[in-house]
Amino acid sequence: MSSPRPAKIAALSILSNSFVFLMKLIVGVISGSVAVISEAIHTSLDLMASIIAFFSVRISSKPPDREHPYGHGKFENVAGTIETLLIFVAGIWIIYESVQKIFEPAPIKMPMIAVAAMLLGATINFVVGRKVQHVGEEYRSVAMSSNALHLLTDVYASIGVAVSLVIVSLTNFYILDPLIGIGIALYIMKEAYDLGKKSFLPLLDTRLSKEEEERVHQIISAYKDEYIEYHDFRSRRSGSEEYIDFHLVVPSHMNVETAHDLCDRIEKDIKKVLHSPKIFIHIEPEHERLLYHPSKKSERGKKE
Repeated sequence: MSSPRPAKIAALSILSNSFVFLMKLIVGVISGSVAVISEAIHTSLDLMASIIAFFSVRISSKPPDREHPYGHGKFENVAGTIETLLIFVAGIWIIYESVQKIFEPAPIKMPMIAVAAMLLGATINFVVGRKVQHVGEEYRSVAMSSNALHLLTDVYASIGVAVSLVIVSLTNFYILDPLIGIGIALYIMKEAYDLGKKSFLPLLDTRLSKEEEERVHQIISAYKDEYIEYHDFRSRRSGSEEYIDFHLVVPSHMNVETAHDLCDRIEKDIKKVLHSPKIFIHIEPEHERLLYHPSKKSERGKKE
């Protein structure tokens, strides 16, 4: 069964986050719990993340145009970076409010209603978050994966708040409420740091992972009996797409049709191991390599 389109799942997360945000905000204001209000703020950022993801997957899926000849894939990385910054802002705000509450502790009204709201919100976000995570992994969407992280992080935070509210209601240890708030803030900021590296680095045209590159090298080497060598291998990621290019040195007597067929077969096999690769192979006759690069050695794949 094919997975739903990313935009539809992103729209679903917008609806679920809107409901959970309003529920937490209302219950937080009524109960006076800084942890619940912090969770409402956290969920509001999840809502913004869902909106960003919705528009980013729509834009990044557009085909290349005159102004963007390499496509729109990096819009997802920009969106993921923005989401990361939003998480840090939320974390700082939660810590500030929690510290204020430590010095001015106050009883929580109707804590069991707040507990029920937290558990309901956690259940909704877990179900939707898993769907978003599945689509993000299938489509290699940075924005969708970022959105899933927001949702699943909210699940853990909501459960933590629910447990703390139960303890507070049983012990009247009101300082626990802001302490849990600070714990939530530190947790989501740590997750934001990990997410930030994943989202931001592709904007600098960093290469694919070692495992991905190794799979590509193995595929190219499988055809080593049909070429002389290959060199100048490069890779980078843009959103959900991978870009690969290299020079393939072929025997001087090989005609254009044969060389083209060889490239087609290599590209076809690479597309089986990567999600959405864009592959550019520069064919280089052996005599040209000797003429212009007499001392050049191949990066990989030189025939023994």
